[in-house]
Amino acid sequence: MAEAIKVLLVDDHQVVRRGLRTFLEVQDDIEVVGEAADGAEGVERAQELEPDVILMDVKMPGMDGVDALRRLRELENHARVLVVTSFTEQRTVVPALRAGAAGYVYKDVDPDALAGAIRSVHAGHILLQPEVAGALLSQEESSSGPGRAGSLTEREREVLGLIADGRSNREIARALVLSEKTVKTHVSNILMKLDLADRTQAALWAVRHGVTG
Repeated sequence: MAEAIKVLLVDDHQVVRRGLRTFLEVQDDIEVVGEAADGAEGVERAQELEPDVILMDVKMPGMDGVDALRRLRELENHARVLVVTSFTEQRTVVPALRAGAAGYVYKDVDPDALAGAIRSVHAGHILLQPEVAGALLSQEESSSGPGRAGSLTEREREVLGLIADGRSNREIARALVLSEKTVKTHVSNILMKLDLADRTQAALWAVRHGVTG
């Protein structure tokens, strides 16, 4: 049996954490390894517990979810962060995605859909609603313009196109008949050459500049 996905819950409402834990603990492939009541504690627990996926609220007292995401990036923490929010406004969700979140779901999400979202981001996918993806694209800075695509090798362009299609590293490796380690190297090179922070930004860059798989 595959190793369970380790999940950390970060939300300032205990009743929300309890509800999430109650549901997730009945999933055979998901293990809740810890909880935190604010962003600062979430960062500390993430470093301590090394979860695979973090369910992160956005609005919390003290350090909020966006600042926590930025801090996790500074610390080079490799957990995938899925924002769980009750706010639907783009001005709330977009900053979290730009700070490195792999996607978001609303707090009234169907339990099975939540489990599916956790599995999806753990596999390397990006969860974006079309309207939010559009908002992110409109805010992209011109510094990563189409001219930078010329610095990519043909193989890196192929990998970037598959990232834009929402493929995980494992799926890209299968599609291109490469090892996952090689794919990870290509992804790192793409981010460096395009001056991007993560796969989310890479996917959006590819869509904006017509690089598709």
